[in-house]
Formats: sequence, C-alpha cells, structure tokens
Amino acid sequence: MSVSEEDIAHALDLFSDLGDLSTRRMMGGLCIYHRGTIFALLRSDGAVLLKGVSPEFIAKLEEMGAEHWTYQRAAQKPSAMPYWTLPEAALDEPALACDLARETLSDLE
Repeated sequence: MSVSEEDIAHALDLFSDLGDLSTRRMMGGLCIYHRGTIFALLRSDGAVLLKGVSPEFIAKLEEMGAEHWTYQRAAQKPSAMPYWTLPEAALDEPALACDLARETLSDLE
C-alpha cells in the first residue's frame, strides 16, 4: 500500500509555512524534507511522524501523546525508528505542526 494523494496534500499543508519543502517516496511511504534535511515521514497508513533527536524534544512529543514508531518483521526482534507520531493536537493545527517541525530541524542542525 502506498500513501494517498490526499494524505500527501494534508501533510504538506501542515508544514507549508516552513517553506522549501520537498518529498521522496520510499517503501510505500513518503519522506518530507526541508532544505534537503529529512524531518518527517508520512506512512502508508496516513500517519505523520517527526524525527526525534534530542531527549528533551522526544520527552515533549511523548508528553503531547506522540508514540514511538516501532515495527517487527517476521521472526525478528522489534526495531525502533527515530520517529514519533505527530501529536493529535498538531494534526489539524498547522502552526503547532510547524513549531514542532522547527524544533526537530533545530536539533538536526
């Protein structure tokens, strides 16, 4: 399954105030970049995720209800990815989504 055009439009709308966005399809999902730096993913199930780097930012995301992305392949241990779901409060609030994206981008510099 791949990401829908509607989900892509929604994710890009959430982060549009950042400007200079680009995307790349990858493994059924979509990588979202700002000025060439990947900061978010769109999974094929429509979930938007932010890259978490610093312990402080990760703690903030978790306090807001974000969940750490893990997956498990058959006969293997679960793998944790460095991404957390976008908090529910930010899913319909572009200003908050952009504020969180700016924080993760700051951590990635």
